[in-house]
Amino acid sequence: MADQYTKQDPTTAYPMPDREGQSEIEHPGLTSDMVSAPDHGEKTYRGSGRLEGRKALITGGDSGIGRAVAIAFAREGADVLISYLEAEEPDARDTVRLIEDAGRKAVPVPGDIRSEDHCRALVDTAVSELGGLDILVNNAAYQMVQMGGIAEISTEQFDRVLKTNLYAMFWLCKAAVAVMEPGSTIINTSSIQGANPSPELLDYATTKAGIIDFTKGLAADVAKKGIRVNAVAPGPIWTPLIPATMPTEKFESFGGDVPLGRPGQPAELAPAYVFLASQESSYITGEIIGVTGGTPLT
Repeated sequence: MADQYTKQDPTTAYPMPDREGQSEIEHPGLTSDMVSAPDHGEKTYRGSGRLEGRKALITGGDSGIGRAVAIAFAREGADVLISYLEAEEPDARDTVRLIEDAGRKAVPVPGDIRSEDHCRALVDTAVSELGGLDILVNNAAYQMVQMGGIAEISTEQFDRVLKTNLYAMFWLCKAAVAVMEPGSTIINTSSIQGANPSPELLDYATTKAGIIDFTKGLAADVAKKGIRVNAVAPGPIWTPLIPATMPTEKFESFGGDVPLGRPGQPAELAPAYVFLASQESSYITGEIIGVTGGTPLT
């Protein structure tokens, strides 16, 4: 597999994962549960010092998109705190090793971001353990497909989706803005679902649309502080979340309907986060970058 600088055909840059051979797994899912392990850029991402000396906090940093971003940030020169659920400890240990292999400091912090106290503690820990906070990546999210739509979405599920995807982002951003210096960045993770909602993901899609508006509004609010706020909106990305939250008949064809004809890999998201975290995007704030395999956000 070539690195991110090598010209490749996007339709075949990554092999199609074995979706039919994959069985459903218990949420939140581990990378070891995957028949075709996601590619996080472990063997391919090549850094060039674009985030040298930065201090980053990434929620959901143990696996999937979060792990890919953690690897890329570390190889670009950043120290990284990763937040994750206690059940994801095996994945978190692997991510810590990958960050440390890049010569950077890794701070693993397990816990549930549905707690406001825990969100504040994450920011406090980043400041105390890393020496500051320059980059906040709100990546952790909860979804659970309900093929029957709104009739099958319980109040308990709706509450969990909103607390994980929206409340935590609000709490983390509020705490981060209070300690960030000019030149810092916040990157939120939205989704193609925020623009093109699927009925079976009604609650999740609602939060992802909310993240888009929150990103734009917060960007305008903190621009005077010299803090930039942007979002990445992924399309179908192959991570443990997919077989952990979808029935088999749903993920067997996952990602096959986008123009590029395949699901994306976490490694293909990382460069967008690096760009938004780096000085290269100094005149960009309040924007949403779609990484969707060709499906329009509008």
